[in-house]
Amino acid sequence: MPTREQSTSETDAAALRLGTHIRRLRRSRGDTLVQLAERTDLSHPFLSQLERGLAQPSLSSLRRIAVALGTSPIELVAAAEVTADPTTDPPAVEVRRAGDAAPGVAGFAEGSARLLAHSDRPFHPLEYTSDNDSPGEYYEHAEDEFLYVTSGPVVVDLDGRLELLETGDSVYYAGGVRHRWWSEVGGYRLFVVKERPRGFGAGRPAGARPS
Repeated sequence: MPTREQSTSETDAAALRLGTHIRRLRRSRGDTLVQLAERTDLSHPFLSQLERGLAQPSLSSLRRIAVALGTSPIELVAAAEVTADPTTDPPAVEVRRAGDAAPGVAGFAEGSARLLAHSDRPFHPLEYTSDNDSPGEYYEHAEDEFLYVTSGPVVVDLDGRLELLETGDSVYYAGGVRHRWWSEVGGYRLFVVKERPRGFGAGRPAGARPS
């Protein structure tokens, strides 16, 4: 059984991984902290602390950051997990077992998400579990996304087009399509595959000078 010190250490490490991911994503898009603060209506000092792992965002704050960075909360939640060293080449084969990783850090989003491949890959496979029963707000990002329902049903709203997906159904939508999902009858589980953010991990865009 984990001790209190271990739990605190793991929470701190998760917060640092989340902050590092947000910083890398922000820089890959050529944004400064000041610009991100303006778009999220969050303070510059708070965002600075967040990126250094010294603060944890509320659900509301995480949603604002996700929208501003053109991503979704589930990707940010999954980023809090332990990942492979991005400076090394990914292995040719990577196997993930059902009990290998715990869900994302509690409280970061409505539900839990875990990465199914921890190496630096061109796409991000995620397992997402939730029981939210209301639509919430739309999310939109430049990358394509694929969603497969492993346990449903779930309502998927694609820019105003509603689709009721049952277990075994799937949907693929291109980047730029606003989306959100929920279930009116209880919990659900999704397998989500999202392209890696364009430019992510490829260095700073030419001419960009983010802080």
